[in-house]
Amino acid sequence: MARLEDEFANVDRKLSNFASIRRNLYRGLHVILSGLGIKDSLFVFTVAAMLVKSILFIGLINNDNATQYNHMKAFYSFSSSPPLAVYVSFIVIILSFAFLFKGRFRFWFLLSCNSLFSTLLIVDLMYYRGYSSFVTPYLLSQTTNLDNLFSSIISMLRQVDLLFVLDLILLLGIGLKFKKFYIKTQRSIYTLLILFVLSVVHVYYQHVQIDLKGNGDEMLFRVAWSPNQTMSNLSPLGYHGFDIYNYVKDSKDAKLTPEENEEIKNWLAQNQEKLPANEYKGIFKGKNLIMIQVESLETSVINQKVNGQEITPNLNKLLANSFYFSNFYEQVYNGSSSDADLMANTSVYPVRTGATFFRFPNNTYNSLPKLLKEDGYSTLAIHPDKGSYWNWVPALTAIGFEKTMDDSCFNTDEKIGLGLCDGSYFKQIAPLIREQEQPFYDFMVTLTSHNPFDLPERYRSLMLSEDFNKTKLGGYFQSIRYTDEQIGSFLDTLDKSGVLDNTVVVIYGDHTGVHKYYNDEVKAIQPQESWWLDDSKRIPLIIYHKGMNGREIPTIGGQIDTMPTILYLMGINEERYANTVFGRNLLNTKKDFAVLANRVYMGEAENSTEYENHIKGIDMADLVIRKNYFKEAGYK
Repeated sequence: MARLEDEFANVDRKLSNFASIRRNLYRGLHVILSGLGIKDSLFVFTVAAMLVKSILFIGLINNDNATQYNHMKAFYSFSSSPPLAVYVSFIVIILSFAFLFKGRFRFWFLLSCNSLFSTLLIVDLMYYRGYSSFVTPYLLSQTTNLDNLFSSIISMLRQVDLLFVLDLILLLGIGLKFKKFYIKTQRSIYTLLILFVLSVVHVYYQHVQIDLKGNGDEMLFRVAWSPNQTMSNLSPLGYHGFDIYNYVKDSKDAKLTPEENEEIKNWLAQNQEKLPANEYKGIFKGKNLIMIQVESLETSVINQKVNGQEITPNLNKLLANSFYFSNFYEQVYNGSSSDADLMANTSVYPVRTGATFFRFPNNTYNSLPKLLKEDGYSTLAIHPDKGSYWNWVPALTAIGFEKTMDDSCFNTDEKIGLGLCDGSYFKQIAPLIREQEQPFYDFMVTLTSHNPFDLPERYRSLMLSEDFNKTKLGGYFQSIRYTDEQIGSFLDTLDKSGVLDNTVVVIYGDHTGVHKYYNDEVKAIQPQESWWLDDSKRIPLIIYHKGMNGREIPTIGGQIDTMPTILYLMGINEERYANTVFGRNLLNTKKDFAVLANRVYMGEAENSTEYENHIKGIDMADLVIRKNYFKEAGYK
């Protein structure tokens, strides 16, 4: 403690003269900017424009779906008073380099910086609307995902995004017409140094005051509980600079320390329920397992009708012979659908930065396919897209699947949206399953019901009004209905061949659908029904076996609970996976909760300690993946 106090004392002594700098910073910047003259008004304008855009951006991301600006919400999440001086400092740090140039080169430098900044903000907004996070350097390794995604990406744009480019259009026009206005500007290294140094000093001073000497609640250069909190504190430029710093730091080979190993081991051991076995244990032992991960399937459409027509008649029919988990939540993060693949097969939360399958495709896990393989099962993972999409082929191979099938294994006779349509996909899979040696575990992923939900008219079987059919909600209902029909036909084919007699079918959504991407549009549809507004983040989990008596399970759970629940039903001894899963068996538990990717806690914890411990699981899983804990622990 004494040593810590000495360190703070040293910091105080070194920064004793910073207080006066801080008091005079605004005055100094004002004098400098005022002295730049009319020829440098473009610099001042660019600083002001980027500041206004930053505030607009913060006001959008802190509002529902990042589609409408709210002035109060532009500042409500700051740890301290609105740090606009920090925002300005980060902007000036970049723009100060304009004074390396003279004449028209300075104009084009400033316009380029402004344009790149606007592009960054728009891309951030589009990504945030879909994934509640912002673009990171890790996305540069995910360019293989861009194929066929143009329509989905464009659908994330909103009219408000035009505000980020209006000044650029104006400046470009001025620059092209009034060339003499800026042609006499001169290079000024002195101005560059003063602006750059003052801005860096101010940011560092705030870092010391808030991060090092703060009360523990405020933060600047520290990752907050949610990305938009960190973004609000640091400004968009500061956030991405800090993100790049963390990317470089995390990219270095990091070994698991003994302390980290012990912390993970203790958390996993302490969070396993040890309850007596009940009537569900091993009831499906030795049976085949087919798991179908349905694109964008959310609970809101199950057992619902539109204009008197069931949206998911086949899934509804399955419930009579299924365990139906109606309070089951999505927990995907930056990896989107690939995170669903990960959690269903490993019961481990995804990493907190970037996509797990891209960052750590070769990691070791004690997985569902590995455990079933040890009991004599053949294992196969099937996607209707290319193997590089979300990097799923190498990642699922490392997780433990013996074989994988991507779009190159199919006759792509009809494509809808991102790839092979679900109808053709299931028709080509059915004969392969009939010929498989039993027992087997087949993991399947669908694709057609992916946003932007623009299913061709010939496949739209729901009778909807013309106007409603054109909305994103109408398109979503049609897309889910189509996929539901293909699942029904697929299971009928397997039933006729006798395969279903000895097979368990697990169906769940990879994440929510229309509410995940277009909740703002759903709210605007009139007239509307109350159930349309269900943005609870729930996805259905259905475990079906022909002839069993159906039962709805209201226990709150999430995607990491899939693997231990299935293993319990399949009769796999808990000792083989008890200390490697972050989820729990939803058919034999006394707990009722799920932790969402943004750390929102669904359910009720017994006390604050349990609540904090459950939330901590996300960070423990992040450490497990980043340090490849299971490989270090001896798993193969």
